Amino acid sequence: MSNNASQKGETLVEVNNLVKYFPVRAGLLQRVVNHVKAVDDVSFFVRKGETLGMVGESGCGKTTVGRTMLRLVEPTSGSVKFGGKDVFALKQNELKPVRRDMQIIFQDPYASLDPRVPIGESVMEGLHIHRIGTPKERVEIMLETLKKVGLENYHARRYPHEFSGGQRQRIGIARALALRPQFIICDEPVSALDVSIQSQVLNILKDLQKEFGLTYLFIAHNLSVVEHVSDRVAVMYLGKMVELATRDDLFREALHPYTQALMSAIPVPNPRLKRERTILKGDVPSPLNPPKGCRFHPRCPVAIERCSQDEPQFKELRPDHWVACWVAEQNLK
Repeated sequence: MSNNASQKGETLVEVNNLVKYFPVRAGLLQRVVNHVKAVDDVSFFVRKGETLGMVGESGCGKTTVGRTMLRLVEPTSGSVKFGGKDVFALKQNELKPVRRDMQIIFQDPYASLDPRVPIGESVMEGLHIHRIGTPKERVEIMLETLKKVGLENYHARRYPHEFSGGQRQRIGIARALALRPQFIICDEPVSALDVSIQSQVLNILKDLQKEFGLTYLFIAHNLSVVEHVSDRVAVMYLGKMVELATRDDLFREALHPYTQALMSAIPVPNPRLKRERTILKGDVPSPLNPPKGCRFHPRCPVAIERCSQDEPQFKELRPDHWVACWVAEQNLK
C-alpha cells in the first residue's frame, strides 16, 4: 500500500498488519481461555496533511486501532511507522519525543480531564512533561491555544465541571494542539455533542488543520460527519478493514455490501425523497469467535458460497480504492 501513497503525496503514518487481541481469563487460576480479536490484520496509510475518516459499527475495533497506534494499548503484532520510525520498536525514552508529534482527542472530554485541576493547567501539562519553554512561555502558549479553539483567557482558571460539553471538547482539542503535533487521532470527537455544536467543533478542526498543516485520523460512526471532514474513508467491520477509498469514490459508488448498507442509512435532508434502505439481518458476530471466511457473510445480502469458505484479501480493485470482497472482485472482472 505504501507505493500508492508515495505517488499521491508523502506518507506520514503507515500501519501494516496491525493486530490487537485481548485475552479472556477464567477459572480460579485466571488462565487465558480465549481472545477477543478486536483488531485483526489491519493495514492502511495516512498522507501528510489529509484527513482519513474511519467508520464502522460500535465494537468494530476503530477506537482500538487509534489507541494501539499511539501505544496507549500495546499491540499484539504488526507495525506502525510514523515519519519513517517504527513506533512499536521504540523504547519508552525514545517514544516520548514521538508522542509529542502524535496526539489524541478523546471521545469523552470530561473523563479525560482531571476534575480537581483548572483547565489551563491541563492544557499546559504536556508542555511541562516535554519541558517546552519557560513557565511564562508555557502560559502564553496555553492562552494562545485556548484562543485558537474559541475560549477566553479567564476560562483557564475554571474547572471542567463549569463548562458545557462543546466547551469541554474544545479544551480536549486545545490539549492535543498545545504541543503543535503533526498527527492527531480524533476519537469520535463530536458524537456526544448536539448537532449545532458538532458543526462548530468540526469547523475548528478544519481551520486548525489549514493553519498548522495537521494530519487527522478521524474515527466516527456518523457517515455524514465523515463525508464533511474526510479526504479518504476507511470502513471497518468486526476487526477487519473492508473498504478504503477517496471520499468522492466511496460516496459515489461503494463496492462492499457492508459499506452500501451503511450508506443507505444516511438520512436524506429532503422529507419528500426516500432512500432505499438495505436492512442487515442478524446481529454482529462475536469478536471472540468470528465466522470463517468473510466476517460479513452471515449478514450479507449478496454472499456467495466462497464467502463462507475463504477470507477475501484486501485488494486495490480500482485506483486508490481498496476492497475485501469476493462479490465485488467478481463483479469488476
